[in-house]
Amino acid sequence: MILIDGKKVAAELREELKKEVKGLKTQYNKIPGLTVILIGEDAPSKIYVKNKEKSANEIGLKSEVIRYPDTVEEKTVLEKIKELNNDESVSGILVQLPLPKHIDKQKVIETISPRKDVDGFHPMNVGNLSSGYNSSIPCTPLGCYLLLKKIEKNLSGKKAVIIGRSNLNGKPMTQLLLKENCTVTITHSKTKNLKNECLQADILVAAVGMPGLVKGDWIKKDAIVIDVGINKTDKGIVGDVAFDEVSKVAKAITPVPGGVGPMTIACLLKNTIECFKRSN
Repeated sequence: MILIDGKKVAAELREELKKEVKGLKTQYNKIPGLTVILIGEDAPSKIYVKNKEKSANEIGLKSEVIRYPDTVEEKTVLEKIKELNNDESVSGILVQLPLPKHIDKQKVIETISPRKDVDGFHPMNVGNLSSGYNSSIPCTPLGCYLLLKKIEKNLSGKKAVIIGRSNLNGKPMTQLLLKENCTVTITHSKTKNLKNECLQADILVAAVGMPGLVKGDWIKKDAIVIDVGINKTDKGIVGDVAFDEVSKVAKAITPVPGGVGPMTIACLLKNTIECFKRSN
Protein backbone atom coordinates (compact mmCIF):
# COMPACT_ATOMS: atom_id res chain seq x y z
CA MET A 1 0.00 0.00 0.00
CA ILE A 2 1.30 3.44 -0.97
CA LEU A 3 0.74 6.28 1.50
CA ILE A 4 0.28 9.39 -0.65
CA ASP A 5 2.32 12.03 1.18
CA GLY A 6 0.71 15.39 0.42
CA LYS A 7 3.30 17.29 2.46
CA LYS A 8 6.14 15.89 0.36
CA VAL A 9 4.39 16.47 -2.99
CA ALA A 10 3.39 20.01 -1.93
CA ALA A 11 7.00 20.77 -0.89
CA GLU A 12 8.25 19.57 -4.31
CA LEU A 13 5.63 21.70 -6.07
CA ARG A 14 6.62 24.78 -4.05
CA GLU A 15 10.27 24.25 -5.01
CA GLU A 16 9.29 24.14 -8.70
CA LEU A 17 7.16 27.28 -8.29
CA LYS A 18 10.01 29.10 -6.52
CA LYS A 19 12.24 28.48 -9.56
CA GLU A 20 9.46 29.59 -11.87
CA VAL A 21 8.98 32.88 -9.97
CA LYS A 22 12.72 33.58 -10.31
CA GLY A 23 12.47 32.96 -14.05
CA LEU A 24 9.43 35.24 -14.39
CA LYS A 25 11.23 37.99 -12.46
CA THR A 26 14.13 37.79 -14.92
CA GLN A 27 11.81 37.69 -17.94
CA TYR A 28 9.29 40.42 -16.98
CA ASN A 29 11.19 42.34 -14.29
CA LYS A 30 8.22 41.88 -11.93
CA ILE A 31 6.74 39.12 -9.79
CA PRO A 32 3.24 37.66 -9.38
CA GLY A 33 1.21 39.19 -6.52
CA LEU A 34 -1.51 37.56 -4.42
CA THR A 35 -3.97 39.68 -2.42
CA VAL A 36 -6.23 38.02 0.15
CA ILE A 37 -9.25 39.75 1.71
CA LEU A 38 -10.09 38.47 5.20
CA ILE A 39 -13.32 39.60 6.86
CA GLY A 40 -14.00 39.06 10.57
CA GLU A 41 -12.43 36.91 13.26
CA ASP A 42 -13.16 33.32 12.15
CA ALA A 43 -10.29 31.35 13.77
CA PRO A 44 -9.78 28.65 11.04
CA SER A 45 -9.87 31.38 8.35
CA LYS A 46 -7.22 33.41 10.17
CA ILE A 47 -4.90 30.37 10.46
CA TYR A 48 -5.49 29.47 6.82
CA VAL A 49 -4.76 33.02 5.60
CA LYS A 50 -1.60 33.18 7.73
CA ASN A 51 -0.37 29.94 6.09
CA LYS A 52 -1.20 31.30 2.63
CA GLU A 53 0.79 34.47 3.32
CA LYS A 54 3.78 32.51 4.67
CA SER A 55 3.82 30.09 1.70
CA ALA A 56 3.51 32.93 -0.82
CA ASN A 57 6.46 34.77 0.71
CA GLU A 58 8.57 31.58 0.81
CA ILE A 59 8.36 31.07 -2.96
CA GLY A 60 8.97 34.76 -3.69
CA LEU A 61 5.46 36.01 -4.50
CA LYS A 62 4.34 39.48 -3.51
CA SER A 63 1.74 38.88 -0.82
CA GLU A 64 -0.79 41.19 0.83
CA VAL A 65 -3.66 40.57 3.27
CA ILE A 66 -6.45 43.16 3.58
CA ARG A 67 -8.36 42.75 6.84
CA TYR A 68 -11.86 44.03 7.57
CA PRO A 69 -14.03 43.71 10.70
CA ASP A 70 -17.15 41.56 10.24
CA THR A 71 -19.24 44.76 10.41
CA VAL A 72 -17.77 45.99 7.09
CA GLU A 73 -20.36 47.02 4.49
CA GLU A 74 -20.71 44.84 1.39
CA LYS A 75 -20.24 47.95 -0.79
CA THR A 76 -16.78 48.60 0.75
CA VAL A 77 -15.63 45.06 -0.06
CA LEU A 78 -16.96 45.16 -3.64
CA GLU A 79 -15.27 48.53 -4.26
CA LYS A 80 -11.96 47.18 -2.95
CA ILE A 81 -12.22 44.15 -5.27
CA LYS A 82 -12.85 46.44 -8.27
CA GLU A 83 -9.79 48.49 -7.28
CA LEU A 84 -7.67 45.30 -7.11
CA ASN A 85 -9.05 44.16 -10.50
CA ASN A 86 -7.46 47.29 -12.00
CA ASP A 87 -4.18 47.04 -10.06
CA GLU A 88 -1.43 45.76 -12.39
CA SER A 89 0.70 44.52 -9.48
CA VAL A 90 -2.04 42.10 -8.32
CA SER A 91 -2.13 38.82 -10.27
CA GLY A 92 -4.56 36.96 -8.03
CA ILE A 93 -7.41 37.96 -5.69
CA LEU A 94 -8.86 35.68 -3.04
CA VAL A 95 -11.70 36.52 -0.67
CA GLN A 96 -11.54 34.09 2.26
CA LEU A 97 -14.79 32.22 2.87
CA PRO A 98 -17.05 31.95 4.87
CA LEU A 99 -18.33 35.54 4.76
CA PRO A 100 -20.55 37.33 7.32
CA LYS A 101 -24.31 36.83 6.69
CA HIS A 102 -24.90 40.37 5.32
CA ILE A 103 -22.36 39.95 2.50
CA ASP A 104 -23.58 38.15 -0.63
CA LYS A 105 -21.03 35.45 -1.50
CA GLN A 106 -22.21 35.18 -5.11
CA LYS A 107 -21.86 38.94 -5.64
CA VAL A 108 -18.33 38.87 -4.21
CA ILE A 109 -17.25 35.94 -6.40
CA GLU A 110 -18.72 37.53 -9.54
CA THR A 111 -17.03 40.89 -8.85
CA ILE A 112 -13.54 39.34 -8.90
CA SER A 113 -12.13 39.49 -12.43
CA PRO A 114 -12.09 35.95 -13.93
CA ARG A 115 -8.45 36.66 -14.93
CA LYS A 116 -7.52 37.15 -11.24
CA ASP A 117 -9.80 34.50 -9.73
CA VAL A 118 -7.23 32.19 -8.09
CA ASP A 119 -9.97 30.16 -6.37
CA GLY A 120 -11.57 29.21 -9.70
CA PHE A 121 -15.07 30.03 -8.39
CA HIS A 122 -16.10 32.69 -10.95
CA PRO A 123 -18.93 31.37 -13.22
CA MET A 124 -16.75 32.08 -16.26
CA ASN A 125 -13.94 29.87 -14.92
CA VAL A 126 -16.45 27.18 -13.90
CA GLY A 127 -17.87 27.27 -17.45
CA ASN A 128 -14.42 27.19 -19.06
CA LEU A 129 -13.39 24.19 -16.95
CA SER A 130 -16.51 22.23 -17.89
CA SER A 131 -16.03 23.16 -21.58
CA GLY A 132 -12.41 21.95 -21.51
CA TYR A 133 -10.93 25.44 -22.01
CA ASN A 134 -8.14 27.15 -20.08
CA SER A 135 -9.32 28.29 -16.66
CA SER A 136 -8.38 28.69 -13.02
CA ILE A 137 -9.12 25.36 -11.31
CA PRO A 138 -10.31 25.30 -7.68
CA CYS A 139 -7.30 24.54 -5.48
CA THR A 140 -8.51 21.43 -3.59
CA PRO A 141 -9.58 19.37 -6.64
CA LEU A 142 -6.43 20.48 -8.46
CA GLY A 143 -4.41 19.19 -5.48
CA CYS A 144 -6.30 15.87 -5.56
CA TYR A 145 -5.66 15.58 -9.29
CA LEU A 146 -1.91 16.21 -8.94
CA LEU A 147 -1.69 13.58 -6.17
CA LEU A 148 -3.52 11.06 -8.37
CA LYS A 149 -1.13 11.73 -11.25
CA LYS A 150 1.83 10.97 -8.94
CA ILE A 151 0.45 7.45 -8.44
CA GLU A 152 -0.98 6.78 -11.90
CA LYS A 153 0.31 8.71 -14.92
CA ASN A 154 -2.35 7.34 -17.25
CA LEU A 155 -5.91 7.56 -15.88
CA SER A 156 -7.59 6.87 -19.22
CA GLY A 157 -10.46 4.36 -19.00
CA LYS A 158 -10.43 4.25 -15.19
CA LYS A 159 -13.73 4.23 -13.32
CA ALA A 160 -13.83 7.11 -10.84
CA VAL A 161 -16.42 7.58 -8.11
CA ILE A 162 -16.75 10.91 -6.31
CA ILE A 163 -18.68 11.19 -3.05
CA GLY A 164 -19.96 14.75 -2.76
CA ARG A 165 -21.33 17.14 -5.40
CA SER A 166 -20.14 20.52 -4.10
CA ASN A 167 -19.06 23.37 -6.38
CA LEU A 168 -15.90 23.47 -4.28
CA ASN A 169 -14.72 19.94 -4.98
CA GLY A 170 -17.10 17.32 -6.39
CA LYS A 171 -18.11 19.08 -9.60
CA PRO A 172 -14.65 20.45 -10.61
CA MET A 173 -13.05 17.08 -9.74
CA THR A 174 -15.49 15.46 -12.17
CA GLN A 175 -14.39 17.80 -14.97
CA LEU A 176 -10.69 17.14 -14.33
CA LEU A 177 -11.20 13.36 -14.44
CA LEU A 178 -13.41 13.51 -17.54
CA LYS A 179 -10.59 15.41 -19.24
CA GLU A 180 -8.34 12.42 -18.39
CA ASN A 181 -10.86 10.07 -20.10
CA CYS A 182 -12.12 8.53 -16.86
CA THR A 183 -15.70 7.29 -16.54
CA VAL A 184 -17.02 9.36 -13.64
CA THR A 185 -19.93 8.77 -11.25
CA ILE A 186 -20.92 11.50 -8.78
CA THR A 187 -22.62 10.20 -5.65
CA HIS A 188 -24.17 12.14 -2.76
CA SER A 189 -26.47 11.91 0.26
CA LYS A 190 -29.45 10.82 -1.88
CA THR A 191 -27.54 8.05 -3.72
CA LYS A 192 -29.11 4.62 -3.28
CA ASN A 193 -26.70 1.91 -2.15
CA LEU A 194 -23.58 4.07 -1.95
CA LYS A 195 -21.44 1.07 -0.99
CA ASN A 196 -22.17 -0.68 -4.32
CA GLU A 197 -21.22 2.47 -6.27
CA CYS A 198 -17.93 2.74 -4.36
CA LEU A 199 -17.09 -0.92 -5.01
CA GLN A 200 -16.94 -0.16 -8.75
CA ALA A 201 -14.26 2.52 -8.34
CA ASP A 202 -10.65 2.32 -9.53
CA ILE A 203 -10.39 5.86 -8.12
CA LEU A 204 -12.46 7.00 -5.14
CA VAL A 205 -12.58 10.65 -4.03
CA ALA A 206 -14.42 11.22 -0.75
CA ALA A 207 -15.40 14.85 -0.08
CA VAL A 208 -18.57 14.82 1.97
CA GLY A 209 -17.65 15.78 5.56
CA MET A 210 -18.79 12.57 7.29
CA PRO A 211 -16.12 11.00 9.55
CA GLY A 212 -15.19 7.43 8.62
CA LEU A 213 -18.07 7.03 6.14
CA VAL A 214 -16.12 4.87 3.67
CA LYS A 215 -15.39 1.44 5.14
CA GLY A 216 -12.89 -1.26 4.13
CA ASP A 217 -15.59 -3.41 2.50
CA TRP A 218 -16.64 -0.46 0.28
CA ILE A 219 -13.33 -0.56 -1.60
CA LYS A 220 -12.30 -2.60 -4.62
CA LYS A 221 -8.86 -4.20 -4.25
CA ASP A 222 -6.07 -1.90 -5.50
CA ALA A 223 -8.27 1.20 -5.81
CA ILE A 224 -6.68 4.63 -5.29
CA VAL A 225 -8.44 6.52 -2.49
CA ILE A 226 -8.28 10.30 -2.07
CA ASP A 227 -9.76 11.51 1.23
CA VAL A 228 -10.71 15.20 1.15
CA GLY A 229 -12.67 15.13 4.44
CA ILE A 230 -11.47 17.14 7.42
CA ASN A 231 -13.65 16.34 10.43
CA LYS A 232 -13.04 17.36 14.05
CA THR A 233 -13.79 14.47 16.43
CA ASP A 234 -12.89 13.48 20.00
CA LYS A 235 -10.02 11.48 18.48
CA GLY A 236 -8.68 14.52 16.65
CA ILE A 237 -8.92 15.36 12.94
CA VAL A 238 -10.13 12.47 10.77
CA GLY A 239 -11.16 12.06 7.15
CA ASP A 240 -14.26 10.68 5.42
CA VAL A 241 -12.50 7.34 5.01
CA ALA A 242 -11.97 4.74 7.77
CA PHE A 243 -8.21 4.80 7.20
CA ASP A 244 -7.17 1.66 9.12
CA GLU A 245 -9.68 -0.55 7.28
CA VAL A 246 -9.35 1.00 3.82
CA SER A 247 -5.54 1.08 3.81
CA LYS A 248 -5.56 -2.74 3.98
CA VAL A 249 -7.41 -2.97 0.64
CA ALA A 250 -6.41 0.11 -1.35
CA LYS A 251 -3.39 0.38 -3.65
CA ALA A 252 -2.79 3.96 -2.45
CA ILE A 253 -4.45 6.33 0.00
CA THR A 254 -4.08 9.90 1.31
CA PRO A 255 -3.81 10.32 5.09
CA VAL A 256 -5.78 12.94 7.05
CA PRO A 257 -4.12 15.20 8.03
CA GLY A 258 -1.11 15.42 5.68
CA GLY A 259 -2.74 14.35 2.43
CA VAL A 260 -4.86 16.74 0.37
CA GLY A 261 -4.61 19.68 2.84
CA PRO A 262 -1.00 20.77 2.12
CA MET A 263 -1.70 20.58 -1.64
CA THR A 264 -4.50 23.16 -1.46
CA ILE A 265 -2.21 26.07 -0.57
CA ALA A 266 0.52 24.91 -3.00
CA CYS A 267 -2.12 24.91 -5.77
CA LEU A 268 -3.25 28.40 -4.80
CA LEU A 269 0.34 29.58 -5.41
CA LYS A 270 0.37 27.69 -8.71
CA ASN A 271 -2.90 29.39 -9.74
CA THR A 272 -1.49 32.84 -8.85
CA ILE A 273 1.50 32.20 -11.14
CA GLU A 274 -0.79 30.93 -13.94
CA CYS A 275 -2.91 34.11 -13.66
CA PHE A 276 0.26 36.22 -13.88
CA LYS A 277 1.43 34.33 -17.00
CA ARG A 278 -1.97 34.66 -18.71
CA SER A 279 -2.12 38.43 -18.11
CA ASN A 280 1.45 38.92 -19.33
